[in-house]
This record gives sequence, structure tokens and C-alpha cells, in this order.
Amino acid sequence: MHRSSLLSLGLIAGLLLSGCASKTTEPSQYSGFLADYSQLQPAKSASGAPVLRWVSAEYNAGNYRSVYIEKPVFYPEPKPSGEVSQATLDQITGYLHQSMRRELSSRMTVVDQPNSDSLVLRSAITGVSTSAEGLKFYEVIPIALVAAAASTAAGTRDRDTDIYVELEALDARTSQPLVRVVRKGHGLQLENSSTQLTLDDLKPALDVWARDARAFRP
Repeated sequence: MHRSSLLSLGLIAGLLLSGCASKTTEPSQYSGFLADYSQLQPAKSASGAPVLRWVSAEYNAGNYRSVYIEKPVFYPEPKPSGEVSQATLDQITGYLHQSMRRELSSRMTVVDQPNSDSLVLRSAITGVSTSAEGLKFYEVIPIALVAAAASTAAGTRDRDTDIYVELEALDARTSQPLVRVVRKGHGLQLENSSTQLTLDDLKPALDVWARDARAFRP
């Protein structure tokens, strides 16, 4: 995509997001990975971060002795670019998968195949966006993983990275959804608009998500 197209998308995104970025994912930023968003309610994660969450009235943690963690995916599936390489895309999902397995193994048995007493944890990274420090608009709509290319509007200002995730826990035996969570996290600052996004930029957010998954209590 040409620089002018990216900038145009950014201006549109700024209007859609009404200026300042929200601490939680906006409905316009839902990806479609989850089947239903209508019952999500504002809540706090174990670390105190604002999230949108729904917990089924039928969910009882005591019924589940193990968890099967599907490898996280990107949704929609992104295309590598000069700002986000295929290697980085693979590293991000691999790191999140390993982090969740590590954290959840301290609480319950992590299995390689779901059993009748397993929870199945599905997750998708639904967007990564970068915004210039001091500017009040996003330069790329954060749906489909894309980092903004250089733009004249951003100049050489530092750029903040946000990453979006949608998760759900299912009953392995019935496939009934029990928990759904939509949240966003903040990564590190890129030095300027020409810096390529890397796994290290997003590790802080990914680590918090994994720890919150382990500490979740309905």
C-alpha cells in the first residue's frame, strides 16, 4: 500500500475513533473472531487493566482439570510488509502461545489434546496499530495486523504501539462458550515512523495477557 493510501486510512481512522484512543476496544474494532459480542461488559483483568468480558452463568472452574491452548492466530490473517515481516508475525503468535502455556501450567494441567474435563482456550490477535506520540489519531485502522509506514504527518516523533486480542474459553466436550474477553494492550514506543515493528515491541502486552489468563477468576 502506498504512503498516501496509509495516510488517508489514518485520517479516516482518526474520525472513526473520535480522537483519543480508548482504553478498551471499541465495537468498530471487533474483528468477527468471536461469534457474539453483544453480552460483553466492562470489567477488570487480574492486573487491573480494563477489558470487555462475558462469563457464562454455567461456568464452574471446578469442573475443569486441564486446559488445551490452541495456538493463537491473527484474525484477519495479515500479509507481511516492509513494517511487519513474516518472521515477526510468527514470533508474536509463538511467543504468546508459549507464555500462556507457561503461566497456565502453574494453575492446571496443560494438555496437548483436549479431554472431557478440559477447557479449550482460543485466542486471536486482531490488530496492531501505531500512533505518533502527541497526535490524537491512529494512522491505520487497527483491524488486520498492519503497522503504519512513514507519513509526513508523523514526522520523526516516537510512535506508540497498541495490540488487540480476542479470547474465548470453551467446554471441550460440548464446545459451549464459557468465557469471552476482548482487550487491548500497550507495547513499547517505536523510535520513529520508519522503525520496523518487532516482537520485543509487543512483549510487555503479551506477558500481561498470559499472566492475567492464569490469574482469571470470574
